[in-house]
Amino acid sequence: MAGNDKRRGGVRKTNKKGMVVGSGGQRRRGLKGKGPTPKAEERVTHPAKKRADQRAKADQQRAKRQASAENAPELVAGRNPVVECVRAGVPATGLYVAQGIDVDDRVTEAVREAKNRGIPVLDVPRVELDRLTSNAMHQGLALQVPPFEYAHPGEVLTAAHDTGLPPLIVALDGVTDPRNLGAVIRSAAAFGAHGVVVPQRRSAGITAVAWRTSAGTAAKLPVAKAVNLTRTLKDYKEAGLMVIGLDADSDIISDELELATGPLVVVVGSEGRGLSRLVRETCDQTVSIPMSAGVESLNASVAAGVVLSEVARRRRIR
Repeated sequence: MAGNDKRRGGVRKTNKKGMVVGSGGQRRRGLKGKGPTPKAEERVTHPAKKRADQRAKADQQRAKRQASAENAPELVAGRNPVVECVRAGVPATGLYVAQGIDVDDRVTEAVREAKNRGIPVLDVPRVELDRLTSNAMHQGLALQVPPFEYAHPGEVLTAAHDTGLPPLIVALDGVTDPRNLGAVIRSAAAFGAHGVVVPQRRSAGITAVAWRTSAGTAAKLPVAKAVNLTRTLKDYKEAGLMVIGLDADSDIISDELELATGPLVVVVGSEGRGLSRLVRETCDQTVSIPMSAGVESLNASVAAGVVLSEVARRRRIR
C-alpha cells in the first residue's frame, strides 16, 4: 500500500501539510536590538561594578556602626554634671562610684538620689572608671544613661501650644559640637523655649558631652530630630510661627526684634558657615547681635542665649 512505512509495518503519520515558507520569525527576532549598553557599574564582570559593590558594602557597615553607636549607652562624668542629671531626673541605668574617693556632699547626694530612684550604684576601681569614661575628668563619679529618645518636631509644637503661651522653638542648623548643643538646650530652658530641633544629619546629637553641658536640662526640654530641617521650618510657618535666623549680615539687630512676642522659631547656624542657603531663604527675617568693633562672631550657644534673652525680656514686658 502506498505510503506504508516498510520498516515499521504501518502507516507513517505526519502533521506537515506541505513545505513551510520563511524562517518562522527567527530572522526578525535576530535583527531585534538588545537595548542600550548597561553602565559599567551595572555589568557583573566589569571592575567598576566590583568597586561600586565595595563602596555600597562599606557604606552599609558605616551606617551599621553609626546606628550601633547611637544606640549605645552614654556615661556622664564628673560630680557636678552627675548631680545635675540626677536632680533633673535624667533616666539612668547605673551610677559608678570609684573606690576610695573622698566623699563630699555631691557624692552623697548622687548616691542617695540614685538609690531613691532605684538606680544601681556600682563601686568600681578607679582604673575601671578611667576605662569606662575614656580617661575623662570623672572625679570618681559617672552616670550611665540610655540612648536619648528624640521627639518628633510636631510633638514639640503640640507641647508648646499646650502651655497656652506663644510657641518659642529653637532650631540648630549645622551645629556639630555637642557642647554647643548642650549649652543651647540649657539657654533654651532658661529663657522659656518649648523645645529644640536639630537636623538628623550633619548635626550634634545628645551624647554624654551634651548631657553634661546641658546640666541635665535635656531631660526637661523636648529635643526633636528633623529629617529635613527646611521642610520642618516650612511646616512651622504653615502652623502660624514666624522663623528668624541669626545672621551677622542682617540689617535688623536683636534690640529691634519686633517678632519676639509672637509664635517664633529661632534658628542658630554654625560658627563657621552660619545659616545654610536653603534655611536662610526659608527665614521670614534675619537678625544680628550688636557687638563692639573688632569682634568677628560669637559662639553659637552664646549667640542663641543673647537672642533668647531678648525674646524673654520682650515677652515679660508685653
